[in-house]
Amino acid sequence: MALDLSTRRVMVTGGSGFVGQRLVAKLRERGVKDVFVPRSAQYDLVDREACRRVIADARAQVIIHLAAVAGGIGINMKAPGQFFFDNLMMGTQLMEEARLAGVEKFVAVGTICEYPKTPPMPFNEADLWDGYPEETNAGYGLAKKMLLVQAQAYRQQYGFNAIHPMPTNLYGPGDNFDPRSSHVIPALIKKFIDAKENGEPAVPVWGDGTASREFLYVDDAAEGMILATERYESAEPVNLGSGREIMVRDLAHLIAELTGYEGRVELDPSKPNGQPRRCLDVSRAEREFGFRAQTDFRTGLRETIDWYQQQRGAATAPGRGVAGVS
Repeated sequence: MALDLSTRRVMVTGGSGFVGQRLVAKLRERGVKDVFVPRSAQYDLVDREACRRVIADARAQVIIHLAAVAGGIGINMKAPGQFFFDNLMMGTQLMEEARLAGVEKFVAVGTICEYPKTPPMPFNEADLWDGYPEETNAGYGLAKKMLLVQAQAYRQQYGFNAIHPMPTNLYGPGDNFDPRSSHVIPALIKKFIDAKENGEPAVPVWGDGTASREFLYVDDAAEGMILATERYESAEPVNLGSGREIMVRDLAHLIAELTGYEGRVELDPSKPNGQPRRCLDVSRAEREFGFRAQTDFRTGLRETIDWYQQQRGAATAPGRGVAGVS
């Protein structure tokens, strides 16, 4: 039977972030009145005592653990140790404290970065252990992968109900557009809009353009996570994606078109591609809890671009000053 979240107290770590805000909003649309969103200023989840304290303060029956240190290829390469340590400590300590407190269900949100560098296409959950992750984000991917190991071990030994959904690359309004840490879609949107405004003749794009990515709109991702929380009870990991891939060069040209940029797209093969291809087998999620992505990719990109342009306009309006978008 589906878990009735409207009768539970739910904690969402990372609930004030990009995906978390949409997930919390959707929970409330479902009638969940008791949602606890811890703030990092009060609870540094890398610290064990903070994990113990947030569990006590939240009194949650269900925990959706979204909080993460994440970013694009560049920041992953600059801070692999931090990405590994912080993500591992947050997840593994929080899950242990949740177990000790008798939490009813724990959703340890993973990542597509857990997969081997070159698994069979499309990525199937059965192939998760058939190789080492892509090197540029291995620290992050392996830290998240250990939460799957922990969830399965706790289920076996303690009967602890922990699940592990693995979303693909996410995008949408509210994404991180900071060029120091953003993922590919917001990074490209910002580059093309800046280039258009500044009259630049070309926009550089990392890699040779042949790498592919699969993208999931933020609202679809939030819906998939909630459906998994309500209906998925298996120890096995489960992909959350759209089941469609696009090459980075095609993505760049599409964003150029949607932003109205008419200059050149210049690929830079001296920069890393990251994982060669990403496309998920999403049949388990549809079969087990009825999830299928609903948002057309072009529509989602258009909404993301519109949101970013509105934020830029608000930030530079008279009397407001200039503010960064995060």
